Amino acid sequence: MNKPATSHAAPTIDPATIALLEAIETRLRWLAVWTIHNANHIRESRDGLKVGGHQASCASITTIMTALYFAALGPHDRVAVKPHAGPVLHAIHYLLGQQTRGALERFRGLGGAQSYPSRTKDAIPVDFSTGSVGLGVAITAFASLVQDYLVAHGQLAERDTGRMIALMGDAELDEGNIYECLIEAYKHDIRNCWWIVDYNRQSLDATTADRMFRRFDDIFETCGWRVITLKHGKRQREVFARPGGAAIADWIDGCPNAEFAALTYQGGSAWRARLNTDLADRRDTLALIASFDDAALAALMTNLGGHCIETLLDAFARAQDDVPTLFIAYTVKGYGLPLAGHKDNHAGLMNPGQVGQLRDSLGIAPGDEWAPFAGVGDNLAAEMRDFLARSPLAAPHRPMPAAPVPVPATLPVPDGETLSTQAAFGRILLDLAKNPEADARALAARVVTTSPDVTVSTNLGAFVNQRGLFRRQELADVFAAARIPSAQKWGGHGAGQHIELGIAENNLFLMLAALGLAAPLFGTRLIPVGTVYDPFISRGLDALNYGCYQDSRFLLVATPSGVTLGPEGGAHQSINTPLIGMGQPGLTYFEPAFADELAAIMRWSFAHLQAADGGSVYLRLSSRAIPQVARADDRWVGDALKGGYWLIPPTGRRDAAIAFTGAITPEVLEAHALVADDLPGLGLLMITSADLLHRGWSARHAGRWTDGAREPAHVETLLDALAEGASLVTVIDGAPSTLSWLGAVRGMRVSPLGIDRFGQTGDLPDLYRRYRLDAEAIVDALAELALPK
Repeated sequence: MNKPATSHAAPTIDPATIALLEAIETRLRWLAVWTIHNANHIRESRDGLKVGGHQASCASITTIMTALYFAALGPHDRVAVKPHAGPVLHAIHYLLGQQTRGALERFRGLGGAQSYPSRTKDAIPVDFSTGSVGLGVAITAFASLVQDYLVAHGQLAERDTGRMIALMGDAELDEGNIYECLIEAYKHDIRNCWWIVDYNRQSLDATTADRMFRRFDDIFETCGWRVITLKHGKRQREVFARPGGAAIADWIDGCPNAEFAALTYQGGSAWRARLNTDLADRRDTLALIASFDDAALAALMTNLGGHCIETLLDAFARAQDDVPTLFIAYTVKGYGLPLAGHKDNHAGLMNPGQVGQLRDSLGIAPGDEWAPFAGVGDNLAAEMRDFLARSPLAAPHRPMPAAPVPVPATLPVPDGETLSTQAAFGRILLDLAKNPEADARALAARVVTTSPDVTVSTNLGAFVNQRGLFRRQELADVFAAARIPSAQKWGGHGAGQHIELGIAENNLFLMLAALGLAAPLFGTRLIPVGTVYDPFISRGLDALNYGCYQDSRFLLVATPSGVTLGPEGGAHQSINTPLIGMGQPGLTYFEPAFADELAAIMRWSFAHLQAADGGSVYLRLSSRAIPQVARADDRWVGDALKGGYWLIPPTGRRDAAIAFTGAITPEVLEAHALVADDLPGLGLLMITSADLLHRGWSARHAGRWTDGAREPAHVETLLDALAEGASLVTVIDGAPSTLSWLGAVRGMRVSPLGIDRFGQTGDLPDLYRRYRLDAEAIVDALAELALPK
């Protein structure tokens, strides 16, 4: 065990309050244990699978959560609870009357309390979903930046700000995304952020290495954080001050983590034997040790800072400013349980006999296990009820209201005979930034853009020129001041609307997730727009999934994409990103080809981000400039927003068509012209969202077994324009399976064209020919379908 970074005298706190908090802590630990035990040993198991839960991980953090939730939290503080402490969070709300016994009895069962805290699936208040370790920690730093953004823009009063708090296990400090976040947080000078480490020194497979943990103080302090280490509890500090006590303190400081854990598991007699051996030459220390019986000695040696209410409250009180703070709270994994300290206790479960002994030791009668105040006696129960009723957390939870942001009826379509969707995106945002109309001004004021150092190359630069970088402190544009010509005029100031990030896609998605939670967290809505190179979505995929899982709302613009990016080569060419878009819940994927499609889709997206049944949106764009099409009218728009429309409708009941999406549109049109004489009336089906088409088709089929609508799906209606037994050629600069499923809608033969291997460098004619995306390949595919079956 390493030496603490700070030492301090025990605080003076009302003993009666401490006693009540300790009683609550004991109740929370029991309820967490019982909830997990009930799920694994009492509730019927129909599949024979272990339900799981983390009794030891809950026990190590119960004291911390008691002190935080019932004494330290302010009304505007927001907390991300470590995943394995979910049962403790549910127990807190159970004592407050905000969680039902039924939900606890169904823990990890259908309709019950979730395995890990979930904003969207749990009935109790949850500020941030957690589950994928590290992400719930990092998002609090970005949420603190969002809070500062809202204050700077006059959308949140300073008096209504709070701390963004993460409760984390020490093994989460192995997650790289935490350090990417830490660096970005330092760049943006975040404040009002607490990370509290449950330093129990045990992970799933092993005891945490001592060597690395000694560096965390330096890492965080270098990044501007205050570090407060809570190593010893009040009782330990009192004993250390007695004759012979200093030697015990020194012994603890030098004890390796693994040894400390093993002795904790072995108990008081093992502690005594080891201390007597190691400190045999210290007569005063031996006498001090002899003054404790085995149980008292074990309690003393495990009276660490993270298990002492007074020590925790004193530490929290010493951090009542806006400096980001890391609390390292020493704890014992499985504290207060028979599996405390055992290296296998992470996923271990107490057996029925052990749970029965714990119940009896707490004075809980069989059958009263779920009673909130069982075993504490009538007088203490009354005091606890009164204390909990006065807690700020006892008020009914009401989601913070957020006024909708108006969306113009249409967004102007950029002009130009030849245009890429990437360029059109930049021009649409620029027009929005400059548009004087009321709805456009209101929408533009809520747009926040962000990008991982690819702002210019994803065409966000013009918007940033208009709106500026967000900085809490003024940041001068040195090049502009020196009159050095540059297309980028990026001054930084509090009114800026672009948050520039370093090259870390995890940070991009966590930033978008935090921005997209502004409405439920802070009561005011933002319209986050993030850009990234399409191939590098996969770098931050866990964080993207995390944002969608908790129903954060943002617009992800990924560009450029596919082998259409040509000279960059295979490492920068995306293949399976359309499948990511289709497979990710909470995210709707579009891939427009034309500027007018993009304008309609962006307008739809801004509304969808705010809809009760909405979600986030992913636009897969291209840097390839293609000829735009002339429209006779706008009747195509409705179908485009459902996922597809006939760019060239088939005439008659044709027996073949081409379904395609995105940047390869010119090749499709060329192929169509080449076969015009042989296949008159051939239809071209423009797919704007394979995601929406597939989702609608799947929902229609699912409706057979539910009360859902039985109306034909949009894709069925589109394909009904073809003859029975017709065939399809599908074309996409991406994974061919994105569109090849269309053949299943009506039992069609399909010839799918796309990319299924890493690309080469080259110009488009060479690459399209190499990967069978050119007009000749499309004609060949049509010919293949014409052959006898």
